[in-house]
Amino acid sequence: MNLLLVWPILAPMFTAAAIVLSRSDVLRAHRIALAGAVVHLAAAGALLAAVIDRQYLVIWMGNWPAPFGISLVADYFSAVMVLITAVIHTAVTVYARKDIDPVLVRSGCYSFMQIVTAAVSGAFLTGDLFNLYVWFEVMLMASFGLLVMERRVSQLSGAVKYVAINLVATLLFLAAVGLIYGLTGSLNMADLHVKIAQVENPALVTAAAMLLMVAFGIKSALFPLFFWLPAAYPTLPATLAAFFSGLLSKVGVYALIRMFTLVFTADAGFTHTILLVVAGFTMLFGVVSAAAQMEMRRILSFHIISQIGYMVLGLALLTPAAVAGAIIYLLHNILAKANLFLVSGLVRHTAGSFHLEKVGGLYKTHGLIALGFLVSALALAGMPPLSGFWAKLLVIRASLESAHYAMAVLAAAVGLLTLFSMIKIWGEVFWKPFPSDSGQPPDAGTPVSVWMLAPVLTLAGITLLLGIFMDPVIRFAETAAWQLLDPRYYVAAVLGGAP
Repeated sequence: MNLLLVWPILAPMFTAAAIVLSRSDVLRAHRIALAGAVVHLAAAGALLAAVIDRQYLVIWMGNWPAPFGISLVADYFSAVMVLITAVIHTAVTVYARKDIDPVLVRSGCYSFMQIVTAAVSGAFLTGDLFNLYVWFEVMLMASFGLLVMERRVSQLSGAVKYVAINLVATLLFLAAVGLIYGLTGSLNMADLHVKIAQVENPALVTAAAMLLMVAFGIKSALFPLFFWLPAAYPTLPATLAAFFSGLLSKVGVYALIRMFTLVFTADAGFTHTILLVVAGFTMLFGVVSAAAQMEMRRILSFHIISQIGYMVLGLALLTPAAVAGAIIYLLHNILAKANLFLVSGLVRHTAGSFHLEKVGGLYKTHGLIALGFLVSALALAGMPPLSGFWAKLLVIRASLESAHYAMAVLAAAVGLLTLFSMIKIWGEVFWKPFPSDSGQPPDAGTPVSVWMLAPVLTLAGITLLLGIFMDPVIRFAETAAWQLLDPRYYVAAVLGGAP
């Protein structure tokens, strides 16, 4: 049963190797990539089912017991993150069949995507801080390969910013790892929960926490270190933009939630207050920057930043309701944001541009594209009864219950500004007539491949179902939040012994 922890990592690794051997045959490479994505999805689903049945799954690599060896650990939070990763990976792989240029396939695009998926899954499942660093670096190298694959000037410029700031995060991460190991003699997360409280110099513990906060904050695109994201993501094909938006920054958010509930809680009055302030600025600057854009992918990129602020707000409040809200927000946002980037690719395919002023009229000619956009956009803005509404409601209610009234007002205001951006896209892309100076307008006969449309409608359907059947989702998130905030059972599962 515990071997289920290994397969979400091994399956995409094996698939990447198989694709390398077949990448000259574009159709075969896609078939292998799709088969690998489906296997990964099945492994992730089986892992979540096993975790729901047993609460925790642990495996010690090489039979070296913790804290001496590397542990892979799955609880509710990590297991559902692996599953949502598999869902997005499968959706974008299907979409890529008609969106990714065959030249990119022959250059190894599918292999890099599989490696990123393996690294993301590994980061979610690791119970060791240094192993988390390793997975971050694997993810960084593979994602850089995807960023520069088309070799356009805008891509290279965005990739340089992406790598430069992430190398800073790497140095801070390594410095924190060294400091933590020097203080405790361990890097196992469960062991750190025990030993960090025994360190005689709490100021050094807080210093290590701040180093990790900045490192993970960079990778999450938190204020003020978010500039790399809107420089890089809008340069990518829609498939890769959706893939990156759904996964990369969310690994940083996951790491923040894991470390600042399991390890760094002794000085929460200081560390989590900083997270609270940063969350507020991230929400505000992201949504204001988005409102000023007129290119669809740039609007969506800035909204990634804004929405991450809500997730970090839930962590900063550090109450069961707030953490549950952050988890639901994380899941909802991954689905909605990835889908909106896929919709942007369909807009480009049918209307010829990502720029709002150069397109129009798609509501009349391509109603299914409009439907896919509408569901995901309204969910992102937090309109009832969609998933984003319940996620925002939980976070705002937790803010009020914690007497952080200003943050509750800010979260509500950011939701309204998000709705403004989504209405702007709707009005420009779907509602207004096609501009007369933009060439031939799209018509209902413009072909839309089922390979591209099916993932959009599927992700929109999942988003809709999450909102309609939110009760079991909330119960699941509450259990996940309880596991995070009361880590005794996590520690016992990894280290052995009674909680």
